[in-house]
Amino acid sequence: MIDDASSRARDLLDDGLAVPLPGAGETRTRWGTLRELCHVDIAVGRLVEAHFDADAILHELTGRGTEPGEFWAVWAAEPPVPRVTAELRRGGTWLLTGAKPWCSGVLSCDHALITADVLNGGGERRMFAVELGAEGVRREPADWTNSGMNRTETGTVVLDGVVGRPVGEPGAYLDRAGFWHGGIGVAACWVGGTQKVADVLYAKASSAHSGLSDILLMHLGAVEGEIATAIALLDAAARELDACPSDIEAARRRAFSVRWSVEQRASAVIDRVGRALGPGPLVHDAEHAQAVADLQVYVRQSHADSDLVSLGALVVERARAAR
Repeated sequence: MIDDASSRARDLLDDGLAVPLPGAGETRTRWGTLRELCHVDIAVGRLVEAHFDADAILHELTGRGTEPGEFWAVWAAEPPVPRVTAELRRGGTWLLTGAKPWCSGVLSCDHALITADVLNGGGERRMFAVELGAEGVRREPADWTNSGMNRTETGTVVLDGVVGRPVGEPGAYLDRAGFWHGGIGVAACWVGGTQKVADVLYAKASSAHSGLSDILLMHLGAVEGEIATAIALLDAAARELDACPSDIEAARRRAFSVRWSVEQRASAVIDRVGRALGPGPLVHDAEHAQAVADLQVYVRQSHADSDLVSLGALVVERARAAR
């Protein structure tokens, strides 16, 4: 059964929703659209973001993007197990075999970009485009016990000798500035989700028939500041990216910095909204409760403290290079 989030995401794309490519001079518009989508519905925005990311990857690595009527996903999680392998057969055909977990849109998407380990390739990893209606593709929804992001159809795809079309050379998916640009696109979705969580606090303030408590006003002011800071970070990052879209080292530092900063803003807003309003909205307002659960799961797509280690190493590397 196709979840309403997936069908709504596909409807938006079929109706012509589009965004500029990152680094083409209108990155602020791209990220603003993703933010607005997640402000309306976090799960829908997350699925649309993946399609737009696939389109950007295809443009960058092949010169052609997605086609009208298609619904793409990007499945690039790389846990130790299970894995997907790719084998080159006679005639130049690549066959993919194995299982890929953490696949959002696993039931509804008709195409996906999937990373795989190249057999006899010295441990190289390569990206392939796969038609999900092809023979040998099996889609398995996960046993998702948390309500957060449970509408994104995140599960496992199992491939049994499925034909894949190479997208870029080995390692090209990661070895490009666009990979890091896409990471900030996810952060833009987090900002929209943060606004979604905050909506209940703004609604409370605007509908009050008498004076608001100092405590509620304090939290409201802090939430306003946190969201304004997050949006300003996105806007500044967009200007920097458009000015120099191919600088991969700057892109890496920027992505780590923005994602960590946005994650902190999201966590702070969740906490302050709860402190300001108590448990009422979490137990009586289904839309708010879902938004909180969605955002808490979604921001865990970051690598948390390990990303800070990576950022610190990049800072040291830059400082040494400047000597």
